[in-house]
Amino acid sequence: MDAIEYAEKAHEIFVLSDSFIRIKELIDDESSTIDDIADVILLDPALAGTILKLANSSFFNYPGKIDTISKAVLVLGITEVYNLVIAYFTTEAFKSVTADPEYLDDFWMRSVDCALLVKFLGCHLQVANAERLFILGLLHNIGELVVQQFSPQEIARCQPSSSAEFPWDKQKSVMGFTFGECSAELLKLWRLPYSLMEPIRFQDEENIDAVSTETRLLYLAKRIMTMNSLYPSQPFSIMLSEEKMAALGVDSDLLNTAVNYCDMERIGILSVLNPSASMIY
Repeated sequence: MDAIEYAEKAHEIFVLSDSFIRIKELIDDESSTIDDIADVILLDPALAGTILKLANSSFFNYPGKIDTISKAVLVLGITEVYNLVIAYFTTEAFKSVTADPEYLDDFWMRSVDCALLVKFLGCHLQVANAERLFILGLLHNIGELVVQQFSPQEIARCQPSSSAEFPWDKQKSVMGFTFGECSAELLKLWRLPYSLMEPIRFQDEENIDAVSTETRLLYLAKRIMTMNSLYPSQPFSIMLSEEKMAALGVDSDLLNTAVNYCDMERIGILSVLNPSASMIY
């Protein structure tokens, strides 16, 4: 199967709920009000609770307390609340995946790390509304769970044998596509915004001059996350040359600061989105 075929199979079992579809319709409808959106969110207490926990976390660092969904939409903005809704329903959809719990905990830890890193880098490089980048990191590799569901034996084959071999290159050689490409195909079937699909589809594009700012940031965050996960004692230069870092406007000191930020914030996000993974810390 190719990436599209895997995504089509996944689309049959990993389904976003009716609540998500209704919220998406309201957000797409310019005549909808904040209260309209809040009312639908409140119909799902678990969703509402998750949004309020994340809105009040250090991730957003809002100075006051956000105690209602209407206030969350007003303070954070419709786009950011929509991203939190996507984060919630995506993690819910994949709770049915067939996999060892330790594997899933590690998967979501890596996804949250990438999400935190891309947000941090966006803030540092003064990208507007950098918090919105979080969802890119969280969803960047859900194609791995798709492959895990239907071809679990291939996951081990896609693991690099050394730091000289990049995971996305190994995926391409084994599967014929990257997990990122499969992720994008599933997001397309879910009818999520192109602004999410495009960076995720092209996250492994080496010609960074040909892609969007969001794609470049995800490219960078993914490589930092991979280094921190697989080769924490190795220099970033294994995956990011000095020339590439210069082109992206970063250096090793900034990347180390990003990793430290990620280490501090990880458990707070995991405790909301995937409590079992946060227990390992």
